[in-house]
Amino acid sequence: MKKIIAILLVVTLIAGLTLSLTACDNNGGGDAGHVGIAMPTQSSPRWISDGNSLQDQLRERGFETILQFGEDVVADQISQIESMIVAGVDILVIASIDGSALGPVLELAAAEGITVIAYDRLIMDTPNVSYYVTFDNFAVGVMQANSLLMGLGVAPFGNATGPFNIELFGGSPDDNNAFLFYEGAMSVLDPLIANGTLVVRSGEMGMDIVGTLGWRAEGAQARMENLLVTHYTDARVDAVLSPYDGLSLGIIAALRGAGYGTDAQPWPIVSGQDATQAGIQAIINGELFATVFKDTRDLAAAAVEMIEAILAGGTVPVNDTTTYDNNVFIVPSYLLDIVHVDATNWRAEIIDTDYHSIDVFVIP
Repeated sequence: MKKIIAILLVVTLIAGLTLSLTACDNNGGGDAGHVGIAMPTQSSPRWISDGNSLQDQLRERGFETILQFGEDVVADQISQIESMIVAGVDILVIASIDGSALGPVLELAAAEGITVIAYDRLIMDTPNVSYYVTFDNFAVGVMQANSLLMGLGVAPFGNATGPFNIELFGGSPDDNNAFLFYEGAMSVLDPLIANGTLVVRSGEMGMDIVGTLGWRAEGAQARMENLLVTHYTDARVDAVLSPYDGLSLGIIAALRGAGYGTDAQPWPIVSGQDATQAGIQAIINGELFATVFKDTRDLAAAAVEMIEAILAGGTVPVNDTTTYDNNVFIVPSYLLDIVHVDATNWRAEIIDTDYHSIDVFVIP
């Protein structure tokens, strides 16, 4: 079987190795095992950090690694995974671009006895994923919604009763996490929308409407601009639910263009996620109210622990066996904690932990 698959995929391997502009192979010497790491894109600093953290921690433990970035092109990520299979990796760690598109290539991995770990994004519609390592994504949405209530001073964070105008943004519909973020947030916001404390002036709700394909900031900016022109010429938007710092920055750009950010028209309360450098700068500037900090170094460390346990034949660390259904089965998962970061604690959480250097920020 291995010879057959190797023959079938040799052309793909050659093609994959030529993707020098969108993929980066890094092979560290060592005999602990061989791990393929497939990350979605280098356009987001978050994924560069994840890839490098995984690679560095694995190499420190004697693993050989292949690290590649698909640059948000599904076909390229599939080709890269095929190349890793041909290269003989023992384990694949995959942060998928499209969680439902990897079934066929993971059949090839299963035929080779390769264990697959879904990294932060659940791989859907296949039995050929063994474990999932992530943060508590429903809790991320809950935290984002609570940050809006905190900024607005709504109970349990204050006595304000509104009504407050709010608009909702979701992540990319091809990322299962986006639905969990949205569901978590709406578990908090729905009752307040129902009782009139919060008003979605546009009426746009549901991931089929508010999702932002590819997590693209320009998509969020264009939609926010349209919302402002259509629904807010004679009203103020008080808060915006955003699931990711990159989208938040697009939303903020639209708000700035509409005259927000002045004494006469203060910034709305905007949520975020990932504690990106640009996101933290926006908090410092008073533009972004809060972000959800997910320490990717810890996520990488949890994945490394899984890998070591798998190859040693030991007990693989998981702490959730009921939540993450990929439409085939419940994938055994390890969930990490999250941290709310705003103007009051960004130094302690981000700088003092060496996640970002203070030197990269402009402090007023």
